[in-house]
Amino acid sequence: MPKIDVNKVAEILKKNHIDPAVLRRVVAEMNLAAQPDPGDGDQPPPVKKQYLILLSDPEGRMPKGDFTGWVLQIPESESPASSQERLLKGTFDYNASKRGALSPAKTVGDALENVPARFFRDVELWVKTKTPVVVLRTDNEIPKA
Repeated sequence: MPKIDVNKVAEILKKNHIDPAVLRRVVAEMNLAAQPDPGDGDQPPPVKKQYLILLSDPEGRMPKGDFTGWVLQIPESESPASSQERLLKGTFDYNASKRGALSPAKTVGDALENVPARFFRDVELWVKTKTPVVVLRTDNEIPKA
């Protein structure tokens, strides 16, 4: 349905010789209806988040070789070092649940792929990639020629 300006509606009503008292009441009621709902502003502002990558290095190969990992987000004001604690807390909560008792997450990969997002959201951790992604290394140099 197309939206129309309240002033334009008032002009149309005036052209059609509507009683001025009725016109004022209608315009006032339309202005009230057009105002935003005060209940919409009750939500807190969204949390600013930072990205990080959790590397999978079970064989201790760092710093040589290519790795796989997952892209995660945590609140911007928090330390990236807290991400593993958040992951473990969310996974522990999942494993303690009814569904987690039936099929518990035993590894970090299991947790990131199978644990529902609501368990991580409670500890302010957001998993952006459920499947591991390849992490490439770079020497951070651009060749001149």
